[in-house]
Amino acid sequence: MLKNEIKQVMVNGKVVGISGLDEAIREIAGMESGLGEAEIQKRLLAIISLHNYVPANMQEAYGKAVLREFKTAQGLPVAQDTIPGLKIAVLGMGCTRCSQLESDVRDILSEMKIAADLQHITDLQEIGRYGVMGSPALVINNKVVSVGEVPPKSKIRQWITETFASHDNK
Repeated sequence: MLKNEIKQVMVNGKVVGISGLDEAIREIAGMESGLGEAEIQKRLLAIISLHNYVPANMQEAYGKAVLREFKTAQGLPVAQDTIPGLKIAVLGMGCTRCSQLESDVRDILSEMKIAADLQHITDLQEIGRYGVMGSPALVINNKVVSVGEVPPKSKIRQWITETFASHDNK
C-alpha cells in the first residue's frame, strides 16, 4: 500500500473507514476482464482484509460495500441501497457557513425529535462524489437539496419533514 488512504463507505447503514480500498479497486480493475461479481467481491475483500479488521459476521456486508464502491469507480450501474433511516450530510470544508448549516440541522432534528445520521463531510473527494460546486451543500438521503447557501431553518425543516414523511410511507 503506497498511501494510507482511508475511504469512507456505508456498511449496513454505518459509515466505515477502509484503508487502501482505492488501491485495491485499481488492482482488481487492472486485471483481465471477465471476472464475475462474486469473484471481484471475494478478491477485494481479501485485499482490504490485509490492512483492515473485518469482523467474521460482517464479511458479507463488507463484501457488498466494496463491490458497490468498485462498480461506482468503474462507472457501472449500482443498485441503490435500501438502508432505513434519515441520512443527512453537510458538505463543506469547515467554514463558518458550513458549521452554521450543520448546527441548524442538528437544532431542527432535536426540535422535531427525529433521529438521523448527520455527517459533516470535509474531504474534497467525498464532496466531489455528490457533484456539487459550491459550499455549504446540504444532502438529505443522497439528494442534494441546497448548494452555496445556508437555507432558512423553515426550508430545512420542510425538506426534512417531506423526506421523513415519504420514508415512512415506503
